[in-house]
Amino acid sequence: MQIRGRSAMVLIAPAALIFAVFVIYPLIRGVQLSFTDAIGPSGGNFVGLKNYLHALSDPTVLHALGNTIVYTIVVVVVQNGLALLVAFWLFKLERVRNFVRAGLLLPAMMAFVAVGYLWSYMYSPLGGPIDDVMNALGLHALEPIWLGDPHTALMSIAAIYIWMFLGYTATIYLANYMAIDPALIEAANLDGAAGWRRFWSIDWRLLAPSFTINITLSVIGSLRVFDLPFIMTQGAPADATQTLSLVIYNNSFANYQFAYGTTLAVLLLILTIVVGVTQATLLRRREADLA
Repeated sequence: MQIRGRSAMVLIAPAALIFAVFVIYPLIRGVQLSFTDAIGPSGGNFVGLKNYLHALSDPTVLHALGNTIVYTIVVVVVQNGLALLVAFWLFKLERVRNFVRAGLLLPAMMAFVAVGYLWSYMYSPLGGPIDDVMNALGLHALEPIWLGDPHTALMSIAAIYIWMFLGYTATIYLANYMAIDPALIEAANLDGAAGWRRFWSIDWRLLAPSFTINITLSVIGSLRVFDLPFIMTQGAPADATQTLSLVIYNNSFANYQFAYGTTLAVLLLILTIVVGVTQATLLRRREADLA
């Protein structure tokens, strides 16, 4: 039985009301606040584009933007590359597939707070397990100060994010792998297409939908990264792990510059929408071309 007219409106109304109150209204108020000099969540004088012009020339914001872009590129490339390898391996090993697949999702289910404190201990130079293992292998001279060195801090945090969502990403690729017609795989094997040749000729094309999903999710998640840098480093050392979300938090809740912090949040929203829509459009177009 189809639901039409008033019945449909009645069913949609509660969700629409909640969405309007908790998403649309705060968004409109945030945009309005960004055009003022308010130091609290309300009030302030209208200043036009002053906050936006300041943000575009603010060294702290530009540095955080650079960190965020580097972090996003590393996470997207490494996470999806490793997830593809894991998915391909599990696709070939049917006997261990179900058991391992359940375990792959466990890190993604953990709270960022717990993960942040766990890996702060793992990276600790004072009795941390990673440094203990390197000492045992005679690699003491190569031990970096993982979260204390500006050259390694950002990548150390990126590695944790990759660890958390590698299994989730691999599960999506694996689901796509298992949806491939076995006859195509068998025909490719009979034709001598194996390894890289088969991946490039067949897998690469048929995995297009999962590429779109995984890259979209990893790009959006990476651009908005906040939890791990906030918990583990607070943007240190020397602002090496300062991200846009962390700058927004510091301006809004540490410096009480609500208007400026909201301006940065609006700019981050615009950046996320532009990048997300652009890459999703390109990937969808790729799907159509490979179909």
